[in-house]
Amino acid sequence: MSISTTIKSIQDIMRKDVGVDGDAQRIGQLVWMLFLKIFDDREQEWEMFDEAYRSPIPEPLRWRRWAADPEGMTGDELKDFIDNMLFPGLQQLQPRGDDNRAVVIRNVFEDAYNYMKSGQLMRQVINRLQDGIDFNTQADRHQLGDMYEQILKDLQSAGNAGEFYTPRAVTEFMVNRVDPKLGEVVMDPACGTGGFLTCTIEHKRSRYVQTPEDEQTLQDSIRGIEKKPLPHLLATTNLILHGIEVPEQIRHDNALARPLISWGPKERVDVIIANPPFGGMEEDGIETNFPQAFRTRETADLFMTLFIQLLKEGGRAAVVLPDGFLFGEGMKTRLKEKLLFECNLHTIVRLPNGVFNPYTGIKTNLLFFTKGRPTEQIWYYEHPYPEGAKSYSKTKPMRFAEFATEIDWWGEESDGFAAREETEQAWKVGIEEIKARNYNLDIKNPHQAEQISHDPEELLAKYAQQQAEIQELRDQLKEILGDALSHAIKDQDTQNQATQETPREEEERA
Repeated sequence: MSISTTIKSIQDIMRKDVGVDGDAQRIGQLVWMLFLKIFDDREQEWEMFDEAYRSPIPEPLRWRRWAADPEGMTGDELKDFIDNMLFPGLQQLQPRGDDNRAVVIRNVFEDAYNYMKSGQLMRQVINRLQDGIDFNTQADRHQLGDMYEQILKDLQSAGNAGEFYTPRAVTEFMVNRVDPKLGEVVMDPACGTGGFLTCTIEHKRSRYVQTPEDEQTLQDSIRGIEKKPLPHLLATTNLILHGIEVPEQIRHDNALARPLISWGPKERVDVIIANPPFGGMEEDGIETNFPQAFRTRETADLFMTLFIQLLKEGGRAAVVLPDGFLFGEGMKTRLKEKLLFECNLHTIVRLPNGVFNPYTGIKTNLLFFTKGRPTEQIWYYEHPYPEGAKSYSKTKPMRFAEFATEIDWWGEESDGFAAREETEQAWKVGIEEIKARNYNLDIKNPHQAEQISHDPEELLAKYAQQQAEIQELRDQLKEILGDALSHAIKDQDTQNQATQETPREEEERA
C-alpha cells in the first residue's frame, strides 16, 4: 500500500469517530501520531549509530512500547492510556544535559489534543501508520515528504487558507532569489507549517552542503517562530521530515509579543523569508510593544516593522504582502518611509489574481529588500499568467517554471542590477517620484492599460483594508482627544488649586 493510500485510509477511519470534527481536527490528530511514529523511526537510526543514545521519552511512553504491537492496547484501555498517561507525560518532559529533544517533544504536545473518542478506531489508525510507513527507508522518506506537502494543502480547505500555506512555486522562487548561503542564519518569524524553512534547507543542501560539518552548519542555521499550536506541530514534523534532527529552533511563541527594542544585535539574522498573516488583527495590547509611530493591530504591518528590526546590516529579505500594504496610508505610510530609508527595496514582483486560489482572491506582491542603505529606485516586475491561462485553480496552480523569465532578467545586486532592462513586464521608479506619491507603492505597469478589477473578493479585501485604516485613524483621533482632555482636566485642577490657595496666602501675608 502506498503512503498516499495509507494516509487516505487513516482519514477515512477518523471520519467514523464522533470526536473528530472536520479537516483541521483530522489533520491535527494524524500529525501528532505521525510525529511519534517518525520520531521512533529516527530513534532506531540514532541507536544504531550511537550506543550511548538514550531516549528523552520514558520507556512506557515510547511508540514501540504502546503502539507498535498490532495486538496491543485497544478500546477504553488505549484511550485511557493516551489521555491520562501519554499526553501528560510528554507535556512534562525535561531536557537531559545538552540534549533538547525533550523540549521539542514537550513543545509539540503542549497544545496537541486527542480528538478521537473510540479506542478501537484509534487502534486501527495506529496499525495503519505502523504498517504503512517506515521513515528509515529512503523511498518512504521521500514519498512521505511529498505526502506531507499534500496534507498541508488539504489544510487549506479546512477554512484557514493562506494562514498556513504558501504555494510551493512562490516559496521556491523567493528562496531561489534570496539564495541563502550555507552559514547564513535564515528566519521566518511567522513560519506557519515551515514551508519557507524546508525550502531553504533543500536549497542549501543541494548547493552548499558537501561534508558532515556542512550539514551541521545547515542544521544550526534555521530559525522559526509560530504562534498557533497546529501549524507549530506541522512545522516541527516538517523539519524532521527534511532531516533536521532536533528542530528546537522552531519556537512555539508569538514573535510580536516582545517589545521591539528587546530584539538585540545578537538575535539579528542574515535572511528573512516570510508570508506574514495578512488581513488579521492582533489582540489588544500587542501593538504597545512597538514605537508609537508604528502601532497598529494589523498583523502584517507589525511583522514588517519586526522584519526590519531583525535583519543585520546587509541582511536580505523576501516577503509576501497584499496590495493593501502598497497603497495604504496612515501608519502604513510611515512604515514604508522607514523601510525605504533603512533598506534598499530593490524589487517588487506583482503577482496576478488567484495565486492563492481557490482560498483567497487577494492580490499579492513579493517584496525583496536589503538592509543597510536607502532605496534609490524600485524595480517592478508584473508576473503574467502562463500562456493560454486566465487564472489559477486548485487543479492548475502556479508552477515554479513560470518564474524563469524573472530569474533570467534578475541580474546581480552587487552591481546594482546593472543588467536589468525595462520590458513589457518590468519598469523602474525613482525614490523622488515615490516620495511625491506620499509613499504609495501601488504603481501600475506603464506598458499596459489600467484594468479595473471586478473580482468580488478583491473588492471586499480592499473594502476591509479601507475599514481597517479608518479604524486606525479613529483610534489615533481618540488617543489625541484623550490626551487633550487629560491635559485640560489637569489645567483646571491646577487653576482650582490656585484659587483655593489664594485666601490662605492673603491670610499669611496679613
